[in-house]
Order: sequence, then structure tokens, then C-alpha cells
Amino acid sequence: MDFENINISYLVIAGLASIISGVLGYLIGKSKEIPIVDNSAYLNILEIENAKLRADLEICTKRLSSSSKFQDQVSVTSSTINTSLAKRQFDSESAKIALGKKIKMDDLKIVEGIGPKIEGLFHKFNIKTWEALSETTTDKCQEVLNSGGDRYRIHDPASWPMQAKMAFEGLWKELAEWQDKHKSGKF
Repeated sequence: MDFENINISYLVIAGLASIISGVLGYLIGKSKEIPIVDNSAYLNILEIENAKLRADLEICTKRLSSSSKFQDQVSVTSSTINTSLAKRQFDSESAKIALGKKIKMDDLKIVEGIGPKIEGLFHKFNIKTWEALSETTTDKCQEVLNSGGDRYRIHDPASWPMQAKMAFEGLWKELAEWQDKHKSGKF
């Protein structure tokens, strides 16, 4: 009878060891699973910050390249020519097709986040065209907003120069896609 009790004891111990091993294996396997993290909101924030930095870099590059008098004269001449060309090349029909509404030349309100009152603030700072807004730093845009009081400080002008540049260059499809992707500045 001792042999029967010993065999049963071994079977019980082996069974418990198997159960414990199974539970430990499951827990160890479960802890190695890599969680899937949704970083889309963070990615959108980084894209806006990147747009702000690109606009600031472009403005700094323009300022650096126009340091001599000759370059200033060439820059003014080419700016006048480019503005004239842009006015002649402004295609309101392609803008209307891409954005789904009638667009007037140099209407700052097509920039996502700018409404009539904010456009008025920019006009007070003599920023009245897409070209002028595209050459404005984000810090200057924030200064314009701050001039309107506390209620305008909630706006984020980081992408405004970039959007204005797309409008100035007639990149209507790209502007519409960017605005759709960023859902009115909300993530």
C-alpha cells in the first residue's frame, strides 16, 4: 500500500508542477507582448512644429541672403516681379475647385484659423497679402494675436505662414489636403 500512496503523491506533485509551470509560462509570455501605442496626435503636433520651424528657417535664410545692398535691390525687384506674376497667375477657378468655395486674391481668411477679426489684426500690422503672411515669423504672428487681447491668445499660428505660402504659390490642392488632414486645427 505504500507504493500506491507514493505513486499518487508523485502524480499530484507532477500535476501541481505542470499547472504552476503553465501559469508562469502564460504570465511570462503575456509580459513580453508589445503594446500598440497610437502616436497620431503627437505626430500631428510635431508636423505643426516642423511647419513653424521651416517657415522661420526660410525667413532667416531670406534675411541672410539679402544682407548686401545689391542683394536687397535684386530681392525687391524679384519680389515685385513675383508679386506681379502671382497676381497675373492667380487662378480663382482652380482655388474654388480645390477648396470648394470662391476665393479672392490675398484673402487671409482661407488660412485655417484666421477669421475676419484676426485678418483685421494682421491688416493693422500691414500684413495684407499671402506673400507677406508667408514671410512672417510665427513669433510675429503671435505678437499680432496678442495685440488683440486675451481672447486671441488661444490660437496657434504655427502653420499660418506655411498655409499662406501654399496659397501664394497657388498650391490649392496641397492646401486643401493639409487643411483636411488637420481638421480645423483640432486633433
